[in-house]
Amino acid sequence: MDIFDRISANRGPLGSHSHYAHGYFAFPKLEGEIKPRMMFRGKEVLTWSLNNYLGLANHPEVRRIDGEAAAAWGMGYPMGARIMSGNTSYHEQLESELADFMSKPDALLLNFGYQGILSTIDSLVTRHDAIVYDAESHACIIDGVRLHQGKRFVYPHNDIANLEKQLQRATRLTQETGGGILVITEGVFGMSGNMGKLREIVALKEKYSFRFLVDDAHGFGTMGATGAGTAEELGVIDSVDIIFSTFAKSMASIGAFVAGNESVIEYLRYNMRSQIFAKSLPMPLVIGALKRLELLRTQPELKENLWNVVHALQSGLREKGFNLGTTESPVTPVLLAGEISDATALTFDLRENHGIFCSIVVYPVVPKGVIMLRLIPTATHTLADVQETIVAFEAMAAKLDKGLYSKAMTPAQIA
Repeated sequence: MDIFDRISANRGPLGSHSHYAHGYFAFPKLEGEIKPRMMFRGKEVLTWSLNNYLGLANHPEVRRIDGEAAAAWGMGYPMGARIMSGNTSYHEQLESELADFMSKPDALLLNFGYQGILSTIDSLVTRHDAIVYDAESHACIIDGVRLHQGKRFVYPHNDIANLEKQLQRATRLTQETGGGILVITEGVFGMSGNMGKLREIVALKEKYSFRFLVDDAHGFGTMGATGAGTAEELGVIDSVDIIFSTFAKSMASIGAFVAGNESVIEYLRYNMRSQIFAKSLPMPLVIGALKRLELLRTQPELKENLWNVVHALQSGLREKGFNLGTTESPVTPVLLAGEISDATALTFDLRENHGIFCSIVVYPVVPKGVIMLRLIPTATHTLADVQETIVAFEAMAAKLDKGLYSKAMTPAQIA
């Protein structure tokens, strides 16, 4: 079959809905300043869908430094890959400060989060090695695992007993191949909001030989006494071998880093193909990241404000009977019983009649018959925003229980 004919006949699980979803449920446009209230299709909405955890996207000091750095350097400098002609003292300074913040000997600056963790996994293992990973790992981890030419073992989400079984299998295999074992999990899982079982995984090092990689995209900046992340929160930062995070969430920017011991980071610096053959991160993004990291370190009130909102939102929703699953983090999933037709109508209702914008997640990301509304609190939300949202969710849930959404076609019919 012709490749394009196949694509036309099968648009994929998400693409099959594009004829009605595009521009509203998929690829929506939130416009205006990045803040809790933005514009959606000409209307102001209270948005809970931005990973701007600490509110740094529009922090005045961040905006000032971003503007000054762009004016001074432009987006072109430095030109070339870092290994050839694109290295600067600012790039090295950011790596040094990230390493210190994460209590690791060294860190490597990466251009993107998705590409970064995928490339880290690909660079760390050979075909003789085995990977053991959590079944609910983010797509970027899954894609990194798929690149692996050796054996991979998956364990059910946070199932430590099954993880041990997979470690036993991986150990037997690597005894034959002469390779090693890499265990991968997330610090905070971006859909459920629960934390990876880092303590329990670290404890397994007493029985099995493996290295431990944690993707802490949602934990960096939000978890731990200083904001260093989930490993700090759980008291195992020294026992996690490699910690990865993106700048796309708490840092509200572009870029990423991986931190670990000097020999491993030096190996990645000279062997990670996606960095060796890619242009260096532009100077304004590097200088902007330095300012963001400074604020993360010196303004703990940002994280405190975030958690005040988190506690108010999550406790308020639970008091009204909403199921938030097992979240232990700012990620706030609201789990409802309903079909896709209910999901589209209730999302329409929340946006058009209540002015509430949050992400909607349906099958195949969650099981059939489950609707997940995913809310991301930030330090810039207010307690009034929380109360407004809870009132809207109560009204929405009442309509869902009465079966009104399965029959509704317009906002007027839903109201």
